[in-house]
Amino acid sequence: MRILLVDDDHLSRKSIAKFARTYLNHEVDEADSASKAWDMYQKNHYPLVISDIRMPGMSGLDLLSDINKQNEKKQTKIVMITGFGELQTAIQALRSGAYDFMEKPIDVEELSDVIKRVEEHFQFAEENEILRNEVEQQKSSVQLAHGRLRQLRTAYTEIFGYGRVGIFSDKMRKIIDLANSFHSDRDMSVLIKGETGTGKEIIARMVHYHEGEELLPFITVNCSAISPTLFESEVFGYEPGAFTGAKSKGQIGKLELAQGGTLFLDEIGDLPLDLQPKLLTALQMKEFYKVGGKRKIKLDIRFVCATNRDLEDMMNKGTFRKDLFFRLNTGYIDIPPLAERQEEIPQLAQMFLNEFAQKKNKKFRIINQDAIQLLRKQSWPGNVRELRNVIERAVLLYNTVELTVIQLKLLTNFQTDFSVSNESQLVIDLPEKQYPYAQMEKEIIEQLLRRYKGNKTQVAKYLSITRNRLNRKLNC
Repeated sequence: MRILLVDDDHLSRKSIAKFARTYLNHEVDEADSASKAWDMYQKNHYPLVISDIRMPGMSGLDLLSDINKQNEKKQTKIVMITGFGELQTAIQALRSGAYDFMEKPIDVEELSDVIKRVEEHFQFAEENEILRNEVEQQKSSVQLAHGRLRQLRTAYTEIFGYGRVGIFSDKMRKIIDLANSFHSDRDMSVLIKGETGTGKEIIARMVHYHEGEELLPFITVNCSAISPTLFESEVFGYEPGAFTGAKSKGQIGKLELAQGGTLFLDEIGDLPLDLQPKLLTALQMKEFYKVGGKRKIKLDIRFVCATNRDLEDMMNKGTFRKDLFFRLNTGYIDIPPLAERQEEIPQLAQMFLNEFAQKKNKKFRIINQDAIQLLRKQSWPGNVRELRNVIERAVLLYNTVELTVIQLKLLTNFQTDFSVSNESQLVIDLPEKQYPYAQMEKEIIEQLLRRYKGNKTQVAKYLSITRNRLNRKLNC
């Protein structure tokens, strides 16, 4: 692979170039300035550019911006080199489209890993191109068109503890790459923002597991599902006799369970204001005390948080601490709603159809083109989770080889007809053979979440149930 290496530090550049040439067998072109590198890039093709950020004149970030403007088909991956303590600059580079970053002094194992991942990316793209050519040459085969073409357009990954996940757009691939890049720095806290149903926990697991399986713990805490009075004891644990009703042997909290691994704080925006300082202390100091404890416990965990709420707005209103927000926002991932990723809908729907047809032993194999167009037209306020539910209902209620637009229209009407039309009336269209009552409950809740703009407290109050019960119904 041909690499363009950009660094005004002569010794650093020469040592990196020598290692890449001698031990990794790559062709390396060198540039001692970003402006010179830009001239070389315009004359040659480089799958990988490795550039220092801080250089006299044109900076590495300027070079990154210029390359990205010309790099429409993502045929070049850019890795940035940062100095010690320049983490915010590295994060800015990632948000501007950098593939990854490395800190000085360069670790040769990290350098090898980054180059290997770039090689694998282009190898995968080359294999897809071969498949595309094969499919184009053999379009007469319906089985090939629906099988190999689907294989071509799909990028699957296995998430330990979750299962198979499909990545079907450049937007999601970029998010996955960002999650994987955060994996290497366990001291960096990560904040994941996204609407309900976009897959925030999946991305959190990718930050933890990267693309492989790890034996390190991944511990989840749903901040909206734990009572404020129990939050401290659940998360921090407690010593024997810490309070009335405490277990005689005390209790290990989620923080200790996550030692060496990751603590995932879901719905962090629902964490009560009076509990935020203690979490902030644990984040900053990497240590904590159990409830009723006098012994300081050192922490070795990665913090990953997720929210569907606007934390900056909450911060400005005084309902979320500024210092906690800035501490959590070191690594930031924003997952766009499904409505902004419509190109993914056919592949996601097909993946779900295959999954549920196999689980329920149904005949379904393909989705009719008219049905695909209908799916594309939906707004999907419940995002990927809502799409998954629609396909699951279709497989539950019908049993044909092809999923048709008529079946989906019936499901769409069913979804719309039982929405709350006014304060006292609910209209439900009953199927002939079987009625998925649990699914109806879930969709009523999702309809109310849209009405109350994601406020679970208001939805729970409307339904006269607790927030814990509401969360259980959403997660079942």
